[in-house]
Amino acid sequence: MSENTKEKDKSQKIMILPLFLLVSHDWKILGNQLKNKKLLEEALTHSSYTDSASYQRLEFIGDAALGCALSNYVFLAYPSLDPGQLSLIRAANISTEKLARVAVRVGLYQYVRHNAAALDDKVREFALAVQEEGDSVLYGGSVKAPKFLADIVESVAAAIYVDCNLICKFFGWGLLEPIVTHEALQQQPQPVTLLYELCQKDGKHVDIKHWRKGSKNIASVYVGGKFIASGSSDEKEIAKLNAAKEALQKLSSKLKDTEMTQNNLEINGSCEIDGAKQKLHEFCSKKKWPKPSYRRFFVLPSYLGAYCMASVYIGTTRTRKAKSNVSRLNDQIVLSKALVGIEKEVGPAHEKGFLCSVHIETVDGVLVMQGDTKPRVKDAENSAASFMICTLYESRYP
Repeated sequence: MSENTKEKDKSQKIMILPLFLLVSHDWKILGNQLKNKKLLEEALTHSSYTDSASYQRLEFIGDAALGCALSNYVFLAYPSLDPGQLSLIRAANISTEKLARVAVRVGLYQYVRHNAAALDDKVREFALAVQEEGDSVLYGGSVKAPKFLADIVESVAAAIYVDCNLICKFFGWGLLEPIVTHEALQQQPQPVTLLYELCQKDGKHVDIKHWRKGSKNIASVYVGGKFIASGSSDEKEIAKLNAAKEALQKLSSKLKDTEMTQNNLEINGSCEIDGAKQKLHEFCSKKKWPKPSYRRFFVLPSYLGAYCMASVYIGTTRTRKAKSNVSRLNDQIVLSKALVGIEKEVGPAHEKGFLCSVHIETVDGVLVMQGDTKPRVKDAENSAASFMICTLYESRYP
């Protein structure tokens, strides 16, 4: 088949494009009302095809027309959102990534006239990635979206707008569906933006540096001057996205241990946490550590001071450590195994008090933390658990 015959067939396809869209997206009104089919032909002509006007002028109008239509849509759909939030929803729905995926989904590329063989390879690679990733990718997948695919969607939108001013009804025919909603953006925030926001709240500076390694683009994330993560890709922007995602994952894993204190715990000046014993148990479960064990003992007379003794059992061997050595995680005792024991009661009933130490088995051994003196065993256990949580938080124990 000659090139002229191929182009003639493609032109004929363009003339019946509304019928194709009718089959795929129920665009009956659009198919009936389009008058100037030449506009549609121009909208689907790449600049490499020199025998006819290309879509570049229509793309200019389509960009603004889609922006206006999306502005109208989100304004009516989300009456309680502020302009900043509305802008994010609009941007997500008319981004190059979104529009290029629309072009792949509705098969617009097969109607494009061009004389650039490289376009076919780019579209094929991107289409395969879209097929594997689905519609859940909002900001960039494994393959960079070819800009000319987004340009095609904008130029077709412009042809509809210029021909019959139907752009504001575009969404009734499903061109941009599924629409990216406010809820979707909350569930999948833009990784780079989220990284900057989180670090800014913590008062830390974010720096993303780019370099190349052979044919690969490498992006490295530094937070507070310290290297956090890196990402790579053939495309610079995707490398940046990958690096931000990896950095967020690493930072979030470090913060998992502290989120109890930051979000769920009410701590007073003496590090007392309501329900600390249960929260410490949940913490250990998340870390897949054995549940904490508690060692209770009575307070000896105050004149013994720092030499008040606590009994610690290692296996079947009993050793005695001074109270000062089991007071804080900073002077932690790392043991192979710790068992619970109780010291004898000393002093009048009104002067009785209880101290409790909590023992946590980790891969490194057993961490021991002692709480404050309390009149009840329950309160003493809660105090020990509180100090353990606070100290784990402060030391950012991995």
